[in-house]
Amino acid sequence: MRRALAVAAISPRDVPVGAILLDADGAELAAAGNEREAAGDPTAHAEILVLRRAAERLGSRRLDGCTLVVTLEPCTMCAGAIVLARVATLVFGAWEPKTGAVGSLWDVVRDRRLNHRPAVYAGVLEQECATLMRDFFR
Repeated sequence: MRRALAVAAISPRDVPVGAILLDADGAELAAAGNEREAAGDPTAHAEILVLRRAAERLGSRRLDGCTLVVTLEPCTMCAGAIVLARVATLVFGAWEPKTGAVGSLWDVVRDRRLNHRPAVYAGVLEQECATLMRDFFR
């Protein structure tokens, strides 16, 4: 999570969300922060970018055995992408009560109707992740 926090702090123009994707052995496959403002792309969330970069690196859309670490609870778009990519484990820091889709508003990743459900670990370094967001919006 500390690596994801460092990635989140890189872009001063965008909401500071950082994500890293680790392979089954714990090696970093990709890292990304939000690039919505820089790219002019509403889908350029840190999670989406890190999944794209890792899939390209591995040559596969399936990220079986991988762990996604992100500083903020994913939204519905990102939660759906995590399920579709078959990410094994999701670790996130701060809860997002306005748009969160891993337990706050919705729980996309644990929906029994879907064919894949990653293990979820929430609230990792929660205060540090939340402080980063509060400071940005202040």
